[in-house]
Amino acid sequence: MAQYFLGVDNGGTVTKAALFDQNGREVASASENTPVLTPQKGYFERDMLQLWQITAHTISRAVVKAGVDSADIAGVGCTGHGKGLYLWGKENGPIYNAVASTDHRAMEIVERWRKDGTALKAREKTLQNVIECQPAALLAWLKEKEPEVYSNIKWVFEAKDYIRFMLTNQANAEETDYSGTSLMNLVTRSFDIELLKLWGLEEMMDCLPKLKRSYENCGYITAEAAEITGLKEGTPVCGGMFDIDACAIAMDVSSPEKLCAITGTWSINEYISEKPVPADGSTLNSLFCIPGYYLIEESSPTSAGNLEWVIDNFFKEERDAASVCGEPVYDYINQAVKSAPVSDIIFLPFLYGTNYPGCNGACFAGITGDSSRADIVRAVYEGVAFSHLSHIEKLLDRRERPEAVRIAGGVVNSEVWLQIFADIIGIPLEVVNTKELGALGCAMAAAVCAGQYKDYADAAGHMVKVKAVIQPELQMHKIYMEKYRRYKALANFYSQIK
Repeated sequence: MAQYFLGVDNGGTVTKAALFDQNGREVASASENTPVLTPQKGYFERDMLQLWQITAHTISRAVVKAGVDSADIAGVGCTGHGKGLYLWGKENGPIYNAVASTDHRAMEIVERWRKDGTALKAREKTLQNVIECQPAALLAWLKEKEPEVYSNIKWVFEAKDYIRFMLTNQANAEETDYSGTSLMNLVTRSFDIELLKLWGLEEMMDCLPKLKRSYENCGYITAEAAEITGLKEGTPVCGGMFDIDACAIAMDVSSPEKLCAITGTWSINEYISEKPVPADGSTLNSLFCIPGYYLIEESSPTSAGNLEWVIDNFFKEERDAASVCGEPVYDYINQAVKSAPVSDIIFLPFLYGTNYPGCNGACFAGITGDSSRADIVRAVYEGVAFSHLSHIEKLLDRRERPEAVRIAGGVVNSEVWLQIFADIIGIPLEVVNTKELGALGCAMAAAVCAGQYKDYADAAGHMVKVKAVIQPELQMHKIYMEKYRRYKALANFYSQIK
């Protein structure tokens, strides 16, 4: 009898649910946009109850589309964006809007911690630099600005841990996600009261749920959840994992020699290691879903998300026309890029932040009266790839050069963008067999939890397949290395202008 595994992925703007068989074949999927609230500049929130309703509806649609007996779904796994903050109150309900990972309200507190040495002391335990969207900073902000909310906290959740709580009515903290919160001691792999005292958050110790591993059982689908999701009551739900872990394991990054790049709103570039690395600059350590390994990450919000702004502002008519015809505007964009040669235009993809400290916003340079829209959008494609390369170079300073880089995200939908990436990075790119990487990764966790596979390497051997390899063109790589030199010079110059 066939067994199926459900992966639920709560991303920054979209909620997805996908059902996979034991060979990693996607049987059915569904998705729904998640409304983002912006009550003030720099604030990015979600309605928690609305998020749960959207998630339940998305799961139900995926189950119906699959046309399988819910009794044949052997396990459920959840993933979601890391960082941010989801609070459950003492009166058994949400007590504040969920805070998304793009939120900046706690910047002042983080700057204070950096100046007074608190951040440096904490880094000895967290192995990462605290940032404003992490729960540590957001909780400190609430303690100062919203003390009534702070005093009413029962559970501190991350996105997917909140959804799993709604599915099972069991509060647990899955360790890969919480290891990226600056609330966890990564040396001891546990919550640490002394660390919380450094942040002034010692009263939160009792609000942090019990730590669980990604493949551990964390409860069962309740009758209430079964009614609205279409899942069978009693279906086991595993810990799940941080979305960057889910994407990595779904690309079979199960050994240290492998490296992957994820092209979404964020530029995520990562590999795994038995030892953490110095947490300097933008390099972060977190616990990986495979016991005994750390996930070494270089990231910034500088990836494919920049293209949406360009489309909205330079290709609005084409976008609207494509929408009327039911066709993706990206086909037109890709054709435009394909027709444009490499130009002198440089784009710094910093619309939503940067890995170059001091840079304030994105930047175009080198536009002339002869420049076309195709030239501009090609520069955007190149700029995003350059940003990924700048992160990958930092990773390669700490490890051997891989034979190939596994790549996922929006870029894999464009042959021309994939080729630009390969030409710029100068390493062959491998594209895996599914687009729903986050959902597949936590479905793999559910499969391990259910005993279908003995571990993640075993699961990956059955559920992950490479469908394409993109080879770099040597001559184009040489051309792009000269342009990359100018890209870095521009970014360094721009970072000095306040």
